[in-house]
Order: sequence, then structure tokens, then C-alpha cells
Amino acid sequence: METTNRTVITVQATVNAPVQKVWDYWNQPQHITQWCSASPDWHTPRAENDLREGGSFSSRMEAKDGSFGFDFGGIYDVVKNNEYIEYTIGDGRKVKIHFTPSGDTTKIVESFEAEETNPVEMQQGGWQAILDNFKKYTESN
Repeated sequence: METTNRTVITVQATVNAPVQKVWDYWNQPQHITQWCSASPDWHTPRAENDLREGGSFSSRMEAKDGSFGFDFGGIYDVVKNNEYIEYTIGDGRKVKIHFTPSGDTTKIVESFEAEETNPVEMQQGGWQAILDNFKKYTESN
């Protein structure tokens, strides 16, 4: 029997910063362009973000050598300031992000529906690498 349910992958990190800073760095385009890459040979030269339910976002992700690039974007379904974001990627997959403050730290738990082209482990590794890059950037700025 075939199922239409997609595999859900979860990545997480605890950032040593208060939730307001984490929220701002996660959502403001001038910060997104600084942390949104999975490896040092990639970058995000452009980001746009209309953070509201029904609003859209788009980030241009490219290899620094210009060999490959793609746009990552979607529409926000739910936005709860400093707590929760849910959006639908352009290909129809859902992403849910929880921000849980604890004093001067914030735990981020991000769950997303896997796509069917790349292995689950590769997708999890890539999204975790981006989240780890976010943690490093936010804690050092």
C-alpha cells in the first residue's frame, strides 16, 4: 500500500542568546545572508522576508564559485512572535520551527518534510549544518 505521508526530519540546537535576538537573527534579511549556508563554499547573497501569516520569503543560495545555485522560498502559514513559525516551501513541503527560551538561551527545534531526491541522512545533515552555522553566527555577533 502506498502512503502519501512524507518522512519528517528534525534538527535542533540550543543557542546561547535570548529569544528576541535569536528571533531577529533568524528572520532579518541582513542576518540571513550571513548564516544561511551549509558549508563554507556556499553563501546566500540575497534574502527577502515578509514575516507574517500569508507573507512570503525567498533566499538565493549559491556555491561561491558560481557552479550552482537555487532559490529557497515559501509562504508563512503560522507566525507566533518569538515562539513558532510554520511555512510551506514552494514544492509543497511543510516546515515547523519552535523557539523555546530558557533564560539567556534559546532552543530551536526545526522539523521538515523530506524531499524524495536526496537521502534522508543527507537532508538532515544539510539542515543541521545550516542550523549550526546560525548558532555560531548568532553567538559570535
